[in-house]
Amino acid sequence: MAGAAHLRKQTIADLDVAGRRVLVRVDFNVPIAAHNGTIGDDTRIRAALPTIRHALERGATVILASHLGRPNGRRVESLSLRPVAARLAELLDRPVTFAADTIGPSALAVIGAAQSGDVVLLENLRFHPGEEANDPEFARALAALADVYVNDAFGAAHRAHASTEGIVHHVKHHASGAGLLMAAELDYLGRALDDPARPFVAIVGGAKVSGKLEVIRNLLEHVDALLVGGAMAYTFLKARGQPVGRSLVEDDLLGAARDLLARARARNVSFELPADHIVTTNLDGTADYETLAADDPAIADRRGVDIGPETVRRYAGILAGAKTVVWNGPMGVFETDAFAEGTTAVARAIAAVDGTTIVGGGDSVAAVAKAGVTDRISHISTGGGAALEFLGGRTLPGVAALPDRPDDRG
Repeated sequence: MAGAAHLRKQTIADLDVAGRRVLVRVDFNVPIAAHNGTIGDDTRIRAALPTIRHALERGATVILASHLGRPNGRRVESLSLRPVAARLAELLDRPVTFAADTIGPSALAVIGAAQSGDVVLLENLRFHPGEEANDPEFARALAALADVYVNDAFGAAHRAHASTEGIVHHVKHHASGAGLLMAAELDYLGRALDDPARPFVAIVGGAKVSGKLEVIRNLLEHVDALLVGGAMAYTFLKARGQPVGRSLVEDDLLGAARDLLARARARNVSFELPADHIVTTNLDGTADYETLAADDPAIADRRGVDIGPETVRRYAGILAGAKTVVWNGPMGVFETDAFAEGTTAVARAIAAVDGTTIVGGGDSVAAVAKAGVTDRISHISTGGGAALEFLGGRTLPGVAALPDRPDDRG
């Protein structure tokens, strides 16, 4: 199960990188405009800077490897990492050499010419079919590029790919470990599951229960309260016999929803669902909308698109007393301004918590930024699916493959 065991992994701080070539698996899977190569959001690039600087300050030659998009094992020019090299050079304030391939003669030539303190960014890992297939030969070729391997791509740690799992088996003398971002993710998420300050409150939102069923089931073993929002709430509301109109419901999961509600009661966990909601006929905000109690049949043929003010007050009240908070998923159709208030209000309430707060998921992170409270969140997770699987109790292959810290090997 995810948890404390992941906190004992060897990290870059345990490794001697001075004068060595260090291959860092980063997550530079950022949005890039196809027409001009402009990077829409460089958050993931910035998140890797501490690990890169740690290695550079100790005289390493840094080789960076990442995937971008889904090229399906072939070269797709619009998914080249070349624009990322330019942006990274600006952020580091030093040159970044781009290698036009990931392995092979051209990559070896670029790396061979690199000196201590230089940075090389390899081309998209997924241009090679061996990456996603976790092909041993491709993993061995990647390992041959460097003396030390560091995995700082928590967002890809739930994938058993050549650059996240296979490569570790070909690095000599336990010379591999987690990067600083990876270590921070494991530390915050691991402590939330294993040793949280209480009350521990989790907030789960988004469109579907199916994507977060395991997460909710696992969280019920750890939390004191679970607050649910977004379209996924309607499967639970229907399971309780409440009117949901044309709201998104996964009818095949009504039984699972009832089971989760029963588990919460049995464990004395407060399982909170919206008491009121904003309802409308269109998701784009162009149709009339109003606030109704969640049990009001006047929803008729409309659908719920955001939590209402009473729910915001209730959730904020629960959060006010929390000491540990984990949030993943919006409370409504956050991309439409008219239906973003519930999500934004939750972001503000979390920012006011006197304790450890962890926020993950694109919309949740965006809501924190929109509310202007990013600097008041203890940890912003870049993990996405990896964070969800970790919270769902799954072992992450990219983490499990890394060696334990020297004093934990026995």
